[in-house]
Amino acid sequence: MTAEQITTLRQILDSSQNLVFFTGAGISVPSGIPDFRSADGLYMQREFEGATPEEIISHTYFYRHPDIFYRFYREKMLYPDARPNDAHKWIASLQSDTRCVSVVTQNIDGFHTEAGAKTVFELHGTIHRNLCPLCGACYSLDELLSNLDDDGIPRCPRDGRMLKPDVTLYEEPLDGATIDGATTAIANADTMVIIGTSLVVYPAASFVRYFRGEHLILINKSETAYDSMAELAIYEDIIDVIHALHGDMPSCGT
Repeated sequence: MTAEQITTLRQILDSSQNLVFFTGAGISVPSGIPDFRSADGLYMQREFEGATPEEIISHTYFYRHPDIFYRFYREKMLYPDARPNDAHKWIASLQSDTRCVSVVTQNIDGFHTEAGAKTVFELHGTIHRNLCPLCGACYSLDELLSNLDDDGIPRCPRDGRMLKPDVTLYEEPLDGATIDGATTAIANADTMVIIGTSLVVYPAASFVRYFRGEHLILINKSETAYDSMAELAIYEDIIDVIHALHGDMPSCGT
């Protein structure tokens, strides 16, 4: 990361009126949540009860083995004590009456909303919504964890049906309304900033191709297949980039 890159980034952000941020797992790593493909990441975990992580977080496995799914979910995917970090708060701080800021995220942690972002499209859902398929009731994460049966499966307090997290599992389609909102936000933006994603998870990664604006920026620790399309590519941790932009910004990382 050079001083010239930071100056260019600052100038682009200051001049942009319609910003969209596309974020992946890397933005939440400073909050204490491992990404998917690092040494400690979800997909690098050893088999759990004889199944790989990809198998366990699939639609088929969820309904065939909900007890194992929920044990894996609680142990490997939930971090109830984690909180938004400087990156989530920085994005929210860019909102104003004269500038539109939208967030399209692959993450299910809900940190962008918790940090104060007003327009957030959660492509893969969120752990903070948990639905009863029978009565349609929606429960928080705390309520989900407070209503476990003897097998560790959360049940609806109203009718006893098994609850399902409102997250997109393998074999499930993305929500149509969320896709429409996300692609519209990307298409209308003058600047798109991609943070903390390898851009290999489809169809989400393909949404970058909807961008028709002036400035495409990538901030990621490693290269991606879209770097050649970017005006600016910074291979650094997003927290370090933010602190370079605002040297007097206090750290509130985790």
